[in-house]
Amino acid sequence: MNVAVAKTGKGRAVSDLFTSAEGRLPGSPAVTAVRREAFETYERLGLPHRRIEEWKYTDLRALVGEVLPLAASPDVAALQRAADAVKVHAIDGARKLVLVDGVFAADLSDVKALVAEAGFKTLREALDKDAGLLQTASLDAVIALNAAMATDGVVLSIADGAKLSAPIQIIHIATAGSVSAFTRSQVAVGKGARATIVETFVAAEAKAYQVNDAVLVSVGDDADVAHIRLMDDAPDAVNVTSHFVTIGANVKYNFFNMTTGAAVSRLQGFITLAGEGSELSANGVNLLQKTEHGDTTLVVDHAVPNCVSREIFRAVVDDRGHSVFQGRIIVRPDAQKTDGKMMTRALLLSDEAEADNKPELEIFADDVSCGHGATAGALDDSLLFYLKARGLPEKQAQALLIQAFVGEAIEQIADDGLREHVIGMAERWLERRS
Repeated sequence: MNVAVAKTGKGRAVSDLFTSAEGRLPGSPAVTAVRREAFETYERLGLPHRRIEEWKYTDLRALVGEVLPLAASPDVAALQRAADAVKVHAIDGARKLVLVDGVFAADLSDVKALVAEAGFKTLREALDKDAGLLQTASLDAVIALNAAMATDGVVLSIADGAKLSAPIQIIHIATAGSVSAFTRSQVAVGKGARATIVETFVAAEAKAYQVNDAVLVSVGDDADVAHIRLMDDAPDAVNVTSHFVTIGANVKYNFFNMTTGAAVSRLQGFITLAGEGSELSANGVNLLQKTEHGDTTLVVDHAVPNCVSREIFRAVVDDRGHSVFQGRIIVRPDAQKTDGKMMTRALLLSDEAEADNKPELEIFADDVSCGHGATAGALDDSLLFYLKARGLPEKQAQALLIQAFVGEAIEQIADDGLREHVIGMAERWLERRS
């Protein structure tokens, strides 16, 4: 990956960036103080590297080198490219909220239709009063950098008992190259509400850009939420996304992530089951080729008794790609009757493909049912031979087996239309490698 670095050495280019961009960053004086503190945290820690256990397999100092300059606000030409991308990537019937190079684009979004069912603000508007949107418990350097530099995002509130009639799709579109975009969003789902949230990351002719996104989700008791993230950034882009999810009692929370692009990507999710009787389904698929590096790191914290979590992740890696899955289930001392299972499998399509799977259990309670597993291997030669003997070309035979391999994770998406949309993404990836 070719990334231009204005200056070398830990933090110096970012320091210049923060100083020059500070006047463009939204927020009250209290928000500015939070930003400064967050940046100081980042400057002290620097980009994560392999000596940090959580980043052992995704050394950003080696893979990325340095953070690129902040993207300018999109001009008319950029917004037109973004509008063309929306036509391609919008999900039929969804309420669109579009961010272009990290800035909310009202003219490309369905705000009027959305506000009839849910509360909505941009992050820029919310930061006029609320500095809390930039604060998290994590000391991760990437998250601190996001807090310091977040330019815009969406703030959604779904009322108690609301049943959204259509999914909400947050579309991140990159139109400029050799720049970075920092976005942060918040989704608050009320008690007994039902909602589907989709995040989409794509490029509109942009190359070698960087994305640093954070999403804060809170789910009230008895709610039912589907949360889907689809990352198809440019082949030489960098995307690091952080999710913080807090789940109340008797909740059903179904999360799915698919990665089919970017030179370097990492999704790190921190999910806390904070109310009894809740069910978490967290699933994902990495489809990687060439020299792409895709990392999914997920921490599920069972903080209370009587909750269930299930994690199914699949990786398909071709050429010299590198897939990483780090999954940790934490069971707190009071979280008796926890039922937590995690399984990750990787399919390696070439001798140089690589997969690192690191499932972990940290159990501090004694009345629990928890387990994990991890496997990696190649396509079954006997199945390939069977399909080829019946007249299928090798690539088509491989595609059928790959679709079956990732199918278990994709089938966890309950909505038929969204599931077909995701299957279509997987099929397009298969076509690109043929």
